[in-house]
Amino acid sequence: MRSEALAKWLKIIIFGVGICGLLTYMVILPRFGMYLVEQRAMLEKNLSPWMILLWASAVPCYAVLILGWKISSNIGKDESFSVENAKYLKWIAYLAMGDSIFVFVAHVIFLILDISAAVVMMVIIVIVVIGIAISTAAAALSHLVMKAAEIKEENELTI
Repeated sequence: MRSEALAKWLKIIIFGVGICGLLTYMVILPRFGMYLVEQRAMLEKNLSPWMILLWASAVPCYAVLILGWKISSNIGKDESFSVENAKYLKWIAYLAMGDSIFVFVAHVIFLILDISAAVVMMVIIVIVVIGIAISTAAAALSHLVMKAAEIKEENELTI
């Protein structure tokens, strides 16, 4: 597959993920939260902190999508193995790890404040493990892209 075609498909996927995220954060989660409030009056006081947590955790996710878009643009320019892409991947690793830690710590605080249930921790742990896996994969890719960029630079200097 050519670089331009690959970049195009990556951008389509990134755009689709962004739209799905917007629908989830702006339509599905608020409606689900209101449904829970209707079912149990005690959840009414707990809805706002959860919505704030979810929206705050979305910020790093959209930053990752922006960085992924930049990486796709570089791939389209046939600059897949560049120091710039390695830096973007390193930032993706930091953002994924930071978001995972943020969600875990926030949920522990919610447990202490009796805003959440212990059973929700199972879902949070799955989400945190996925975030850590993404962070680890991005860090590994960053390292490999940096090494490939160094080799590419050495080859360009060779006559």
